Amino acid sequence: MNAFSFPPPPPCPEAEVLRGEVRDFLNTALADRRPVEKAEFWTGMDAAFSRAMGQRGWIGMTWPKAHGGHGRTSLERYVVLEEMLAAGAPVALHWIADRQSGPLILRVGTDEQKKILPRIAAGEAFFCIGMSEPDVGSDLASVRTRAAKVQGGYLVNGTKVWTSFAHLSHYMILFCRTGSAEDRPGNQPADRHGGVSQFLVDLHNTPGITIRPIMALTGEHHFNEVVFADAFLPEGALLGREGDGWNQVTSELAFERSGPERFLSSFTLLVELVRTLGPEPSDAGAIAIGRLTGHIMTLRRLSRSVAGMLQNGENPALQAALVKDLGAMVEQEIPEIARQLVDAEPDARSTQDFAAVLAHTMMHAPSFSLRGGAREILRGIIARGLGLR
Repeated sequence: MNAFSFPPPPPCPEAEVLRGEVRDFLNTALADRRPVEKAEFWTGMDAAFSRAMGQRGWIGMTWPKAHGGHGRTSLERYVVLEEMLAAGAPVALHWIADRQSGPLILRVGTDEQKKILPRIAAGEAFFCIGMSEPDVGSDLASVRTRAAKVQGGYLVNGTKVWTSFAHLSHYMILFCRTGSAEDRPGNQPADRHGGVSQFLVDLHNTPGITIRPIMALTGEHHFNEVVFADAFLPEGALLGREGDGWNQVTSELAFERSGPERFLSSFTLLVELVRTLGPEPSDAGAIAIGRLTGHIMTLRRLSRSVAGMLQNGENPALQAALVKDLGAMVEQEIPEIARQLVDAEPDARSTQDFAAVLAHTMMHAPSFSLRGGAREILRGIIARGLGLR
């Protein structure tokens, strides 16, 4: 059996100095936001806030200064992330570009593609991820969108769904097929991971792309269906090597699955629960708060470990999958526990903060175990890493 570990992150005193700076900024920037607005950090869209973060050097923090970054450590970046999420800051617009698209371009992009990085770091270029497809979901090896080689580039046909913020994004990182497994030298037909590639797609200047809204049950618009109909991508849009998309995307998912967003999605509700229970909660309330706090502290330790591994240039895909799976379980547990402890009906229009935050969290909680990889997919990755399959 192969075991994988979570080594302790290296010490980083600069990160704790930075924490104070971030808290001071947030105390002012979020002073007028209600708790229910803070609960929406995943979907909170505020271009001015993103630019303000860029001006302070809090986007692209670990990137080289030559590409608009600031040469800081992964642990310093982690501090900014967890403070932003715990405070309920509206990070949605720059979130994906900072978390995974920028690092991917930095690692495998061409010099021309890397010219986008300073705009990301400034909080002025927003990205979406073209991964999921109809009837595919988290099984990325089953993608059917295809980029066929033509003179001067590729012709793309297919559909992506659940594409967050595509309607507000400047670019998409597209994951699609560029050939079948049997067409690729050295690949066996049974290898579903062969013949897939990634592309950097300019959504504003590429004919043949249609973006349609997918409305959430809450009435929110952050998901989209993106249809490619003979959309031409020049050769320079290929990101990394053709056919190496699977290796690239699995490395990218280590950034997506391991951060504090994987256990802090319900944090605003936990804060409101503690406030509602007061300084002298019932025995049941004290036990529940203690247990949830213990879970979050443990997840934070695991997540910080992954940040340290990323800083060391490792690819902690297995550790990230475990953090994401365990984190989603805790995130979904918090609203259920809150309902049992407080006699209040969830009501998104309520003037009572607890009831409004409870309603928002309950409506979104089912998605916590889907986004970033469904639970079944993650557990398959973990089982394979442990040598169980």
